[in-house]
Amino acid sequence: MPVQQQSLDGLNTDHLQADLRVRSVRGGLLNVTSQGVQFLIQTIATVVLARLLTPADFGLVAMVATITALGQAFADLGLSEATIQRTEISHDQVSALFWINVAIGLGLTLITVTMAPVLARFYREPRIVNITLLVSLTFLIGGLRVQPDALLKRQMRFLSLAIRDVAAYALAVPVAITMAWRGAGYWALVALPLTLNLTQMALSWLMVSWRPSLPRRDAQVGSLVAFGGNVAASYFIIGVSRSADNVLIGRYTGAGPLGLYSRAYNLLMLPVRQLSAPAASVAIPAFSRTQGNPERFARYYLRAVNLLMWISAPIFGFLFVAAQPVIVLLLGNQWGGAAPVFQILAPCALTQLLLESTIWIFVSRGQSQQLLKLLLIISPIIVGSYAIGLPFGIKGVALSGSLVLLAILPWMLRFTFRGTDLTLQRLGRALLYPIALSLAAVFFTELALRLIHPERIFSQLLVVALGFVGIYSFSALIRPVREEMQSLRKLASELRPSSQSV
Repeated sequence: MPVQQQSLDGLNTDHLQADLRVRSVRGGLLNVTSQGVQFLIQTIATVVLARLLTPADFGLVAMVATITALGQAFADLGLSEATIQRTEISHDQVSALFWINVAIGLGLTLITVTMAPVLARFYREPRIVNITLLVSLTFLIGGLRVQPDALLKRQMRFLSLAIRDVAAYALAVPVAITMAWRGAGYWALVALPLTLNLTQMALSWLMVSWRPSLPRRDAQVGSLVAFGGNVAASYFIIGVSRSADNVLIGRYTGAGPLGLYSRAYNLLMLPVRQLSAPAASVAIPAFSRTQGNPERFARYYLRAVNLLMWISAPIFGFLFVAAQPVIVLLLGNQWGGAAPVFQILAPCALTQLLLESTIWIFVSRGQSQQLLKLLLIISPIIVGSYAIGLPFGIKGVALSGSLVLLAILPWMLRFTFRGTDLTLQRLGRALLYPIALSLAAVFFTELALRLIHPERIFSQLLVVALGFVGIYSFSALIRPVREEMQSLRKLASELRPSSQSV
């Protein structure tokens, strides 16, 4: 088949309409499975690398990562979403977007290279220079993979994406562990994302049938770039909010405390990402199809959030109570100082998931400008909260940021719900039982730990686990809880494709 014809076939989505529901369900299941495997591999990497490296090693790389993460928001200029979202898109348009992405990636690489000595002076750490030079390559690699990735998603090739991501982690993690074991130190942490991104880029090009042509002036990509720029600006602001705490800690307390803080934060964000990513992949298309029916839209949202809280509330409640043994078991005794930060941030993880759900609403309703406006308002508040807590160390930063985020959450939700049938009261009813049961389990297990006072790590974890199992088993006797459980089981059965549809 000619290359041009293969490229056109790679853009066509007409064949997806015949079995869209089956593809969506299978895609959701593949996404969850892939995320689960990646979570397992990442957990192994976290456990092993934490024992082979020091908190200062992680802190050094985190100093650079927090800055370069801001550039990631503009690495694709939102053009991936533009390619996926468009009902029809031409080969010339995708080719033009590809070259724009490559140019942006190259530009960000060069900018990062020139910033290397500036970052070294800012952090007062000369080793930052070489780390920054190598990390800068991730932008160029990212620019090369944006459009192939977008086309795989546009074609709903979820199996290919799952294989690619799992294979990339299966290669990158052993490379990093081997380097750390052989004494490479923080370079093992630099090699991990580089190997991961390079492998994903190579596999994406092997899997996609499309190939770019030279850019044309009449490709008409203005509206695509405008849409993507709005999305990129929103992601950039989110990146600023999520990186500011690391920047401040690294600047004023050094690599060691930053290593403890970043490990606690990243370890806690692992389950957050594993929950939010599959949920978003299902929620946004579903909400988009119901936006013309406000009441149906509200019911879908509340049902999705209720399900998410039933899954996540016991997880983060358990991690709150068992913070110390979990940290020591996974990372080792040298990371004990990260446990208080981990415990402070655990309740805030539920808030992070609720914030992710606001993005679903804005995107599915086509309200990217409102999303950008909201983020422009709250970002300075969040960054300011980190600065307030900074004099009190890493625990102060974690506590101040968490409290402020919880305080502004009701206003953020009210702003998000404008123009919908959603209210804080309806959301509160959806959250009541999963949150209340988690709080009850936290109280009961904390009391049990104080009364029994187990000394060994596994004994502590066993007491907490049995406490949560006991509370949630007892909750089955409560009629409203039992009704919600039955509703969730019904939802799960609806998601399973029937034999006729397969």
